[in-house]
Amino acid sequence: MAVINRIAGFAEDLTAWRQALHRRPEIGFDCHETAHFVAERLRDFGITRIETGVATSGVVAVIEGQGDGPVTALRADMDALPIEEETGATYASEIPGAMHACGHDGHTTMLLGAARYLAETRNFSGRVVLIFQPAEEGPGGARVMVEEGVMTRHGIERIYALHTLPGIDAGRFATCPGPIMAAVDTFHIEVTGQGGHAAFPHETRDPVVASCGIVQAIQTITSRNLLSGARLVVGVSQIHTGSAENIVPERAYINGTIRSFEPEVQQMAHRRLADIVSGQSASYGVAATLRIDRGYPATINDEAETARAAAVAAELVGEARVNTDRPPEMGAEDFAYMLNVVPGSYFFLGQGPGPGLHHPGFDFNDEVAPLGASFFARLIERLQPAA
Repeated sequence: MAVINRIAGFAEDLTAWRQALHRRPEIGFDCHETAHFVAERLRDFGITRIETGVATSGVVAVIEGQGDGPVTALRADMDALPIEEETGATYASEIPGAMHACGHDGHTTMLLGAARYLAETRNFSGRVVLIFQPAEEGPGGARVMVEEGVMTRHGIERIYALHTLPGIDAGRFATCPGPIMAAVDTFHIEVTGQGGHAAFPHETRDPVVASCGIVQAIQTITSRNLLSGARLVVGVSQIHTGSAENIVPERAYINGTIRSFEPEVQQMAHRRLADIVSGQSASYGVAATLRIDRGYPATINDEAETARAAAVAAELVGEARVNTDRPPEMGAEDFAYMLNVVPGSYFFLGQGPGPGLHHPGFDFNDEVAPLGASFFARLIERLQPAA
């Protein structure tokens, strides 16, 4: 891995920062302690243009380069997950029921590393905008930052983000042009029947049986209604009903997810869900309501920006270690809101074997932090060379 020498020189600092952040995970928009840590480091680097409290607890900082030039943004997410940590690390979470199980502590650290280098060298033109964002895991800090005008206020012309990825070799980059992560919607189905004694089911209208029928019918959306070659997941993840073996309940609740890339496929799934809930509830003699909450849109990488960033990654690690044909995945990412405003690209950085993302045993690999910081820094220097 070809890490920038100066960044390699403060690799121990990166590890210390990352592990300090790992000990104190914060969830959603409540990333105030993390934001304070980030802002203090930025001030230590001599950066003076710092906004705090953006989207409740986000931090936005600007580093001025040499003379006029483009404005590029680099984004890192800061929030953790509501998971009880099981890593056994000496720096494990000190917050019960919360941990950095998706590597956002590492993402923040890599951007801090790039910030330190760029603030020292200023070997670029124009400006770089550093975005430290809360609430990626929900309910969408990127959307709030866009709504609060971060992109327009700073004149951002393009934007990049980097996400750690266990399961591929440490130091390998992976991305693709076009859709890289899916749009995500959530559906809620409330089924109301007529409860009663389980010994006399003929006197009831059983929401349990109706719910089973609805769930079975939902499985036909992808198997019977999907256009050939299209990509879609419609999955039921929760069914709640009943209280005892001798009671037919009055109500049932069904909850699940819709993952898609193409708007027409998304619309088809919504329409078929409505048809199924209506038809199945009528056939079982129960009442049912459907609510679909639209979530993050699809994350779509700009083709030209992806090619430029891939060339920078290849400069650091060699072309053989940069995969620009990674298949799109059904996970979702609120960075999509920022890519809807300006072109940019989202990359994965391999961190080697180990538990997967959102697992209680996951931990960010500190060895790849200098490479991630170097990628961000070199990206700015190549896209905005100093006059």
